[in-house]
Amino acid sequence: MTSHTTPGRPRAGTSDARRRLIRELLLVAGLFAVYKAGRTLSTGRTDEAFRNAGRVWDAERALHLPGEGAVQRLLLHSDAVVHTANTYYAAVHFPATALFLIWLYLRRPRHYLWTRRVLAVVTGAALVLHLSFPLAPPRMLGAADLVDTGQVYGPTVYRAAPAADTMANQFAAMPSLHFGWALMLALGMIAATRSRWRALWLLHPLITLLVVVGTANHYWLDALVATLLLGAALLLVPRPVPARRTTRVVRSSREGNPVPASAAAPAPGSAPASAPAPGSAPAPGRASAGAAVAAGAAVGGGQ
Repeated sequence: MTSHTTPGRPRAGTSDARRRLIRELLLVAGLFAVYKAGRTLSTGRTDEAFRNAGRVWDAERALHLPGEGAVQRLLLHSDAVVHTANTYYAAVHFPATALFLIWLYLRRPRHYLWTRRVLAVVTGAALVLHLSFPLAPPRMLGAADLVDTGQVYGPTVYRAAPAADTMANQFAAMPSLHFGWALMLALGMIAATRSRWRALWLLHPLITLLVVVGTANHYWLDALVATLLLGAALLLVPRPVPARRTTRVVRSSREGNPVPASAAAPAPGSAPASAPAPGSAPAPGRASAGAAVAAGAAVGGGQ
């Protein structure tokens, strides 16, 4: 008599997980593509962008905000420091956000959905502002008298002439998504972790704020507006509900007292306390308690 080995079929859970992953990748990539394409719609509004830049600069002076030049002068004390700031602006923003979302997807699914929805709301609102309020960054504003550190010291993600830059809209300064996404990363990691050091994640948006202002890519008000949009999104999107732990209870049919399933069930690998003699029927109370324990274990194994 021969035995045949049939290859095991892939589990349904693995297939479902793969489909969910592909769906999320397509969704996030699609949203990002729509955002990037939408930003380019305001690239030709140069005069309006510079008028708005003058208004923002005057508003900051009226509000007695510190000048962006004060931060830039600190960076310009060292070529290495300003080069590091340019690199942080160019290379950290998107990869850090992507790694943050991947980690949440794998380790904190509930927080991932919450974060993805918040980021989608913030980015959508930012796109509306980019289209309705084109804004030249402070590095282009003569009244600001700031250095375009990306062009002078490198690296840079923008071309020297905004009209020749087909990959980015340089007039989409307000709000600063560099700062808004960085702040959401920090808040998301603080909410999703329990380390006593988790408040240190706030260093990321703080460094990002100093970088975007010091490199003359954003005004202070760009970061302020991004913070307000993020606050509104956090109010609109419900926070993830923590998973609740349930305790299974087995009721003894003899005494009618609730007994935890962990106390009623034998330890793994141990023999039962008493076994009926071969051929004899189990006692009614013992049979019902055993059935309840088995049912409780079956329910627990499905969670």
